[in-house]
Amino acid sequence: MFEIEYVRGDATAPQGKGVKVIAHVCNDLGGWGKGFVLAISRRWPEPEAAYRRWHRERSANDFGLGAVQYVQVGRYLWVANMVGQRGMRTGSKGVPVRYEAIDAALGALAEKAAELGASVHMPRIGCGLAGGKWSRIEPLIAERLTGRGIQVTVYDYEG
Repeated sequence: MFEIEYVRGDATAPQGKGVKVIAHVCNDLGGWGKGFVLAISRRWPEPEAAYRRWHRERSANDFGLGAVQYVQVGRYLWVANMVGQRGMRTGSKGVPVRYEAIDAALGALAEKAAELGASVHMPRIGCGLAGGKWSRIEPLIAERLTGRGIQVTVYDYEG
């Protein structure tokens, strides 16, 4: 069983060899304009375009909390758009993060990573604009990914 590896660096420039999936959390409103998604968009236009199309055509697809969209951005590199937050702002219903949706998305991500033979790379998902607590998310990653033998690297960005 792997342990989560923590490194300082940029999750949009994942370290190591082989096939890699960059995982991040999106909202369920179709909004893409703050946080880690901006770093993704600076490198590749496809994940944002695919996410916006997925949201726009949601009546005919699986878009919603817990769903994951995989966008290939390089020969050995994918981006996983995981819908894990309800809305974008903290309000009367609390913070936007939805732990159960992130848990479901990580379960789906584990299947895809295993199929691709890929390692998974991410910032501290759900803890920035989504308002989540790493102490709640880290065990989900351990259970869904590293507990299944999938190598995970978490990046702490120093910009």
